[in-house]
Amino acid sequence: MTGTDATNGAGARPPLTGVRVLEVGVFMAAPYAAMQLADLGAEVVKIEDPRAGDPVRASGPFVDGESSPYLRLNRNKESVALDLKSDAGRRAFLALVEGADVLVENLRPGAMRRLGLGPDDVRAVNPRLVYASGSGWGQDGPLAPLAGLDIMAQARSGLMSITGPPGGEPAKVGVPVCDLVCGLYLALAVTAALRERDRTGAGQSIDVSLFEAGVSLAVWEAGKYFATGEVGGPLGSAHQSQAPYQAFRTADGWITLGANTPNTWAGLCRTLGMAAELDDERYSDATRRHARREELQGIVESRTSARSTADLLAALGEAGVPCAPINDYGQVFTDEHLGVRDFFWDAPHPSLPPQRQIGSPMRFSATPAVRSHAGPPLGGDTRAVLTRAGVPDDVVDAVAGPVRLPEPAPVAPGEGA
Repeated sequence: MTGTDATNGAGARPPLTGVRVLEVGVFMAAPYAAMQLADLGAEVVKIEDPRAGDPVRASGPFVDGESSPYLRLNRNKESVALDLKSDAGRRAFLALVEGADVLVENLRPGAMRRLGLGPDDVRAVNPRLVYASGSGWGQDGPLAPLAGLDIMAQARSGLMSITGPPGGEPAKVGVPVCDLVCGLYLALAVTAALRERDRTGAGQSIDVSLFEAGVSLAVWEAGKYFATGEVGGPLGSAHQSQAPYQAFRTADGWITLGANTPNTWAGLCRTLGMAAELDDERYSDATRRHARREELQGIVESRTSARSTADLLAALGEAGVPCAPINDYGQVFTDEHLGVRDFFWDAPHPSLPPQRQIGSPMRFSATPAVRSHAGPPLGGDTRAVLTRAGVPDDVVDAVAGPVRLPEPAPVAPGEGA
């Protein structure tokens, strides 16, 4: 299987067609980055340990023994099982490096060098290679040797200090946002480095950390601190500097709205019967409204709590006030709008029924994103990929034997099967 074999629904060549990527990735950041590149048409070969594969393979829930998260996070890729600690495994890997454009990895800093596969080692084989590394804290600095998972990056980056309700216990963002943003930065940096290579003919190294990815999101917090020295705190759903801009209780649930411009503020006041507030100088601009945010929240919610969510969505939408319901993921994954836009798609798999995928949010008018196949079986493409790369038969025979499937992770009491 290969991400460039399948059509993308329009018969056009995807934008990264011809780009060859090697991924030495585990869990999230590098696999997510490589998934973005595969969606854009790159030929992505995922290198996995034949004894267990990417640890995500052992994460449930499972579909006939295959990890459901893995099937989605590793779509449009091929799986090659190589023991990079063995001579044959390294020989095979370096043979793949010779024909590659990009290597994406997120092992702990120094791990690839200890294998003899660091940036200098592989660039001696292929000086055009773009070598992209994701890590918890970066490739250097005092924190570099430490393990770094998403929650640690969320904690140290400040994200957890502003997430959750005021006075509540520390809370992380519900998705692994530092992992995911690190992956997106890796993919963006790779495309930029490839563009630079077009000009110079030389590859380069890329260093992206979960920590700095998290800190980079603090746009409003930096604006406040560097201007006033003030340190922000958790505000629940409220905005750092705009009001009203948050979730409000309705008669049957919740609604979010943002009335942060003169027109939307006027539309909100007319819709909710707040003529007095519309004429009140204390609420005449966004800065004044934010200064009285808690007072204003009570006024707005006294109106919204008397009306249904559906009624408010219709009335506020008619008035041009940005608003939306708070959906759970059952509602998201069956959303009518996303269905009309064909966002979700079913990916074939060699031994399973088609696996529904989250679509790429990148929409191109001429070169649509790839929709090829679900995450592959462990090592299922080893022999085909190595043979295609011209690896000697004796090396292929040495590394393309049977692989050992990972044992499913134990399910703790009280968790789902």
